[in-house]
Amino acid sequence: MGQSVATWPELIEELCAHAWDGKLKRHRSPYVYRGCCEDDDELAPVITRLGDHHPRVEKLLLSDFRQYARLQVDPGESVWNWLAVAQHHGLPTRLLDWTYSPYVALHFVTAALGAEEPVADGFVWCVNYRTTNRYLPSALRQQLDDYRKSVFSVETLQEAVANLDDFDALAPDPFVVFLEPPSIDARIVNQVGLFSIMSRPAGHVAVAKMRLDHYLAGLDSQRSPRDPPVVRRLRIPAALQWEIRDRLDQANITERVLFPGLDGLSAWLRRHYTQRS
Repeated sequence: MGQSVATWPELIEELCAHAWDGKLKRHRSPYVYRGCCEDDDELAPVITRLGDHHPRVEKLLLSDFRQYARLQVDPGESVWNWLAVAQHHGLPTRLLDWTYSPYVALHFVTAALGAEEPVADGFVWCVNYRTTNRYLPSALRQQLDDYRKSVFSVETLQEAVANLDDFDALAPDPFVVFLEPPSIDARIVNQVGLFSIMSRPAGHVAVAKMRLDHYLAGLDSQRSPRDPPVVRRLRIPAALQWEIRDRLDQANITERVLFPGLDGLSAWLRRHYTQRS
């Protein structure tokens, strides 16, 4: 699955495809984006890398994180707040990171440039969250309708379902929710970030590894040809990545902006002064 692009104009055209909203008469894309490298080309959350026992340790991980993290952060009692904080700080969770900005996604495809030459293709995943919402359990669809939202906030999701067990029990088949986290710090704000959360229904073998790409491909096979794709994967050839990186730098999509602080500043300066081999 995937479509390769060869030039910057072609890439931008593909990333902005299906953005026109005829009702609003505005360009409002229904897609969220995730940039990745060839070695990280599965839409499976980090927690699955812990092994087959990851469903059993998920609650233990989060419980221990909450116990030991309270000296530094206290986001309240909502499990969704705690999951967002844990994911943000590197704990293995069932969440995946996304962004509303295709340019931010391209940053993560090309972020290693300056430290090394690109030797492999990268990818940008594009997921139509308005379409995935159609397959939500009725209680969650109703919650979005009541708030006239297309994506959950922590507060709206907490009102609908209080914990992961209840979340997984909402439907016998898997589904995916897109969640805007609280503004924990400037990184989330500047990266226009959000998370996906996939359910794990009891006894559902097909989602044992929580492969969101497999789930989305199944939805795509059911859509009408008149509807935009549910999921798209754009292949970014290694030969194009330096041009993309330079154009992003010119547009101020850099570590200095996306990772405010001295670490981001240093990463940006290192690449800025790197001479290509």
